[in-house]
Amino acid sequence: MNRFLLFVLMLCLLGWTGARQQQPAIEVDVLVYGATSGGVIAAYTAKTYGKSVLLVEPGRHLGGMSSGGLGQTDIGNKYAVTGVALDFYRRLGSYYGRFEAWQFEPHAAEQVFEAYLDEAEVEILYSRRIKDVEKSGTDIQTVTLEYAGSTGRTPDLVVAAKVFIDASYEGDLMARAGASYFVGREANSVYNETLNGVQLMTGHQFPDGVDPYVTPGDPSSGLLPEITGVGVEPNGTGGRGVQAYNFRMSLCRDDAGRLPITEPDNYDPDRYELLLRLIEKNDPQSLNELFIISEMPRGKTDWNNRGGFSTDFIGKNWDYPDADYDERAAIWKAHEDYQKGLLFFYATDERVPEHLRREMQTWGYCRDEFLDTDGWPHQLYVREARRLIGEYVMTEHNCVGAEVVEDGVGMAAYTMDSHNVQRVVIQGPDGTAMVKNEGNVEVGGFPPYPISYRSITPKREEVTNLLVPVALSASHIAYGSIRMEPVFMVLGQSAAVAAVMAIDANTSVQQVDVKALQKELRDNPLADGSTPEVLVDDRFEDRIQTMGTWTSTTAGGQYGPSVLRSSGSGSVRFVPAIETSGEYQVYLYWPRDEGLATQVPVTIRHAAGVERLTINMREPEREGAGLQHGIASWVPLGAYTFTRGGEAYLELQSQAGDGFVFADAVLFEPVRD
Repeated sequence: MNRFLLFVLMLCLLGWTGARQQQPAIEVDVLVYGATSGGVIAAYTAKTYGKSVLLVEPGRHLGGMSSGGLGQTDIGNKYAVTGVALDFYRRLGSYYGRFEAWQFEPHAAEQVFEAYLDEAEVEILYSRRIKDVEKSGTDIQTVTLEYAGSTGRTPDLVVAAKVFIDASYEGDLMARAGASYFVGREANSVYNETLNGVQLMTGHQFPDGVDPYVTPGDPSSGLLPEITGVGVEPNGTGGRGVQAYNFRMSLCRDDAGRLPITEPDNYDPDRYELLLRLIEKNDPQSLNELFIISEMPRGKTDWNNRGGFSTDFIGKNWDYPDADYDERAAIWKAHEDYQKGLLFFYATDERVPEHLRREMQTWGYCRDEFLDTDGWPHQLYVREARRLIGEYVMTEHNCVGAEVVEDGVGMAAYTMDSHNVQRVVIQGPDGTAMVKNEGNVEVGGFPPYPISYRSITPKREEVTNLLVPVALSASHIAYGSIRMEPVFMVLGQSAAVAAVMAIDANTSVQQVDVKALQKELRDNPLADGSTPEVLVDDRFEDRIQTMGTWTSTTAGGQYGPSVLRSSGSGSVRFVPAIETSGEYQVYLYWPRDEGLATQVPVTIRHAAGVERLTINMREPEREGAGLQHGIASWVPLGAYTFTRGGEAYLELQSQAGDGFVFADAVLFEPVRD
């Protein structure tokens, strides 16, 4: 702590001189802007590779949304989560006594992020934000950082770096550096897509017949609050609309551990009249029909938007991406007032059905989360803001596999997902006016796909020493699939390793040897030189030996793009490529299904001989096995010694009996001290 305070004091003192003389107060190899999950992993990685690093965060917390309430991780497919990002979820698993944890408390995530920075001794500067960028040609030379707190007496700070990484959700460094970017939704015609632009669909929607007027049936009485406007453009039309933001609230019911839901600033119950009409139409029996309430460890929950009128503050964030800091603060506060008011309305307004009112009264903010904001999340869920237009633009075609890049430095696997953009009045089938939400898209069903390195680099004629792993180059609808916290961490690591390579080769980020970058990410996945784990997936044809009839198929919760399913008697042998001799913990992964066999023979060949086990695929009973809130997880089968070049395998057998067998993936995890 003393070292950190001394560092900050030095920066402030030097910053006064630097601002006056226009000289940098500090010089580093890599400056990472934004301590989001991707920013923390980028800073940790670059420092672990031996570079001097400064991590700059406009706020006061690490981890962005991963520590800001989004404990229900949007994965898509665990196969896409690699490297230090995967290690993050493994560390959270250790925190909870498991192998991995994909649902977690906000403070637990922040502690893990803090541990990364402490281990690598990364210097972080809080409450500083981009004020100006100075370039020489296409190279950023320095950034000027202003204090983001309430006083204007702290001097500006000028920082020089060799490579810059913009890991902010907003892309502020990218924009000030002169990189091209886009805000809103492109028309479908721009990239020959089908799901971009205006999309009037059924998801998170109002039922037909909800009247939009203050006095029902009377247009002259005006529109109810929280309606954006009248009419909607044809599907596929582009525009400046931005998908809705909200706060991912951590709420709990424990009397001793919860803070009461109280009346917020600027509370106006009349703004929720539209919600009352929706409730009257749908007759919900519980809050679970009005919010997505996901269970987290230790009795906590992660609340998200559900239905036509919920936590998303639809249509009120369009100005946020390009707004100045004061305007953003006002938009942020408006979102807070709306969402706190929504909870208070449910809990206290007598127009709300009594059963819903009483249920909301059992909830409160968690006393031990977000301590400096009275239980309220410290991060607004900025689902999408500016998006880089870089050397390559990821599009819908990449998501569905119609176009596959060869310079992938990370994978995405989530549904093409967009929250609603606007709430409008349209004509119903009978010609009367009714309320509808527009912009929600949820289209998936495709396997993991690679994300181009070129999509995190600006155009080379614009900026040559900047990498953008968060506000990356993608169309609106492709970004909806990519914009998940695990992916940001994966790309943060990739950006950091690329920055190191650019510095060492004294070249631009666009000229980094991508094949060498890909190899480095494979060979050193934890960035610390440790022995990598060995994964054998059913798609590795050279590492899979089958006997009998097995069908390559898909199933909910599968690992990777496919899974093998038995058809009668047979076996599948997973053969690892052990490069480093040592002790490995062996894990087995398969999707869950009620039709699975309960007596599955498993043989593990290791250096000391053969181990034979029998597992119940329908209901795994081993410690750490089973489902984590509906997500299949790795099942530990024991630790064994394997030698380089020695015979090694795990074999599953399918027998005629009470069910079929899934053969999906096997993991050999080095046992670390």
